[in-house]
Amino acid sequence: MSRPRFRIGSGYDFHVLVADRPLILGGVHIPYEKGLQGHSDADALLHAVADALLGAAGLSDIGSYFPDSDPRYKDISSLLLLEKVYRLVRGKGLVVGNVDITVIAEQPRIRPHVEAMKANIARVLYLSPDQIGIKATTMESRGVIGRGEGIAVHAVALLEVVE
Repeated sequence: MSRPRFRIGSGYDFHVLVADRPLILGGVHIPYEKGLQGHSDADALLHAVADALLGAAGLSDIGSYFPDSDPRYKDISSLLLLEKVYRLVRGKGLVVGNVDITVIAEQPRIRPHVEAMKANIARVLYLSPDQIGIKATTMESRGVIGRGEGIAVHAVALLEVVE
């Protein structure tokens, strides 16, 4: 049986919003009164992308490679983590075809920051910004996210076999 030429992965992340933390999404500092709680910079968007890439490559989840119990990753930029994930994916003979991302949050609005997020991700994954989709939706004021207590992100990645 031949090996498939394309591989698809899905990633999801959720972080609680807390005071006294910067809000970082897609490697972009977004002015807001709260930020995401976490061991690293808590960039839920990049964490979801990393898990989508790792899953498509048949690798383990982001926490297996960068555990929150490891002090080396305390407050680290998730752009650096995504670079490491990219190297793991390339090491398996795969390249990224595209990434599609959905941010689920009541506030803040991310539309003004989408192009900067795309530029960051494109730089790290060696893509063109048009190979990255970023959109947002709300929970219509329902549940934990709807009450503004957290932000969730879902990402899908397509990898292509190049070996």
